[in-house]
Amino acid sequence: MGSSNNKNFFVVFGLLFGALCWGIIWFPYRILSDAGISGVASSFYTYSITVAIACIIFARQWRGIFKQPGSIIWLGLVAGWTNLSYVLAIIDGEVMRVMLLFYLSPLWTLILAHFWLKEKTQLTGYIAIIASLLGAFIMLHDPETGGLPVPRDTAEWLALSAGMGFSLTNVITRKSSHLTLLAKSFAVWGGVLVVSVLSIPFVPAVFPTPEMISATDWLIMLVIALFLMAATLFVQYGVTRIEATRASVLFLFELVVAAVASYYLAHETMSITEWIGGGLIVVAAIFAASNQGD
Repeated sequence: MGSSNNKNFFVVFGLLFGALCWGIIWFPYRILSDAGISGVASSFYTYSITVAIACIIFARQWRGIFKQPGSIIWLGLVAGWTNLSYVLAIIDGEVMRVMLLFYLSPLWTLILAHFWLKEKTQLTGYIAIIASLLGAFIMLHDPETGGLPVPRDTAEWLALSAGMGFSLTNVITRKSSHLTLLAKSFAVWGGVLVVSVLSIPFVPAVFPTPEMISATDWLIMLVIALFLMAATLFVQYGVTRIEATRASVLFLFELVVAAVASYYLAHETMSITEWIGGGLIVVAAIFAASNQGD
C-alpha cells in the first residue's frame, strides 16, 4: 500500500511540477528578452544546454539513435514549433490571454483525433467543442471595434498556433506508441533547436554569439534548461501512469500559476469578458478530458 501511495504521489507531483514550470517559465524568458536576447536566441541556447546535459546523463541510450523511425522527425519539428511559438508568444503577449488561447488545444485535439485517428467523439467532446468556440468568441470579440473575433496581435496568433501544434504533437505521439519516452523527449528538445535555427533569418534582432551574453544571462538560461528537462521527463513519467482525465485536469494548474505570477510579476489583469471566455475554455478542457475516458 505504501509503495502504491508513493508512486501515485510522484505521478501527481510530476504533472504539477510540469504545470508549475510552464506557468512561470515566461518570466525568465522575459528577463532575457529585456537583456537583448530574443526568444529565438534564448530558446536555441536553453535547449542546446538541455540537449547537452541530457546527452551526458543518458549517454548509454545513444546506441540506437540512428534506428529511430521517420515519425520521430515529424514529432520533433511539430513539437519544436509548438515550444518556440509558445515562448515567443509568452514574451510579447499578455500571459493569461496567451495561456488561454494555447488551452484551446483540446478543441484541435478532438477534431484531429476524430478525423485522423478515427476516435469516436462522445457527447462531452461536442460540449467541449461548443464551449471552446464560445469562450474564444467572448474573449476575442471587441464590441468597440467590432469585426471578427480573432487574435489581435502576432503574439496571440503564435499562441493559437502553439495550441494547434500541441494538439498535433499529442496525436502524432499517440500514433507513435512504439517510441520510448526518452526518444520522444529528445525529439522535442532537438526539434526546438532545429526550428530555432530555421527561424533566425526571420528575426530582425541580432543573434547574440556566446561571448556577447553575460554570465548572469548564461546562469538564467542554465536554470531554464534544467527546469525544461526536468519538466519534460516528469510530465512524460506522469502521463504514462495516470488516467488521461486526471492528467488533463492537473495540467490546468498551469493556468492558476500563470494567473498569480502574471498579476504579481507583470501586474497584468484580465477584463470580465476575458475571465468569462477563459472560464469557458477551462470548462471545455475538462469536458475534452472526459471525452478521452479513463
